[in-house]
Amino acid sequence: MCSANYKNKNIMTRITQGCFSLLPDLTDDQIKAQIEYCIKMGFAVSIEWTDDPHPRNCYWEMWGLPLFDVADSATVMYELNEARKAYPSCYIKINAFDNT
Repeated sequence: MCSANYKNKNIMTRITQGCFSLLPDLTDDQIKAQIEYCIKMGFAVSIEWTDDPHPRNCYWEMWGLPLFDVADSATVMYELNEARKAYPSCYIKINAFDNT
């Protein structure tokens, strides 16, 4: 079973790894803006999830296939929301990479 946060004496702790991990959680509008930037730059987008966010766990599970030719952020947001429904208490991340 996935665990969204680790509990220690009733204090929720955050896993801090990656570019945005030290910021407050992004809203869906902020995530959408980041995705739109990635699409504008021609990056391929993928969604991954895990129940073990340890920094040494670099092999997260893919949610579907990478989205190489996605035209709009709505497609990625749909897939993100489907991943959230399927794994409500897991960590989910969006990757963008230059596929050239």
